[in-house]
Amino acid sequence: MNARLDRIGLGRFAGTSERLARAVTIASVSFGRSLLWLLAAIIVGCGVWMLLPFSKGNSAEPMRAELAAVEAAPSGDASAVASPASEAQVPVAAELGRLRISSQTWRRGGLGSKALVTFTLRNDNDYAVKDVEIVCAFTRRDGSHLTDRSRVLADPIGTKSRKTFAHIPVGFVNVNADQAKCSLVAARRA
Repeated sequence: MNARLDRIGLGRFAGTSERLARAVTIASVSFGRSLLWLLAAIIVGCGVWMLLPFSKGNSAEPMRAELAAVEAAPSGDASAVASPASEAQVPVAAELGRLRISSQTWRRGGLGSKALVTFTLRNDNDYAVKDVEIVCAFTRRDGSHLTDRSRVLADPIGTKSRKTFAHIPVGFVNVNADQAKCSLVAARRA
């Protein structure tokens, strides 16, 4: 075909079209490969996201346990008497003065992004407690505050006893976190 076009002086256009067709083919193959790599990255990212644990402790503000305070009944004969069913529904808060954390440490887990706290709770009350809520405050090396993370522990702690909780995940922490201080917020009678 080049020979025919060469006779009339259009041979250079024939070479240009072949080069253009080759460039378009190379570009389409490269574009197709990049789309395949993008699709593979999206699939892998979605798979990793699906495997991550779902936790309530990942929010920035600390969550409070749902505790109801026992209200004093107003004076009056009919309203002063409470039914046994309503008393059973109201959770009784435990006395936090006799419940304390005696020792605590923390370390990083989950590729350095999660905080794992180990601590011992002492219960000096005359009753068992459960649903103990702790809040851990994380600070930088210089002492400036970074974030708070909370966690509710459903395990009961017996009367006048202690219980060690090992490597409890309290949530994601900043990479600059250097120190953690955990404190008790709430508890209920078991």
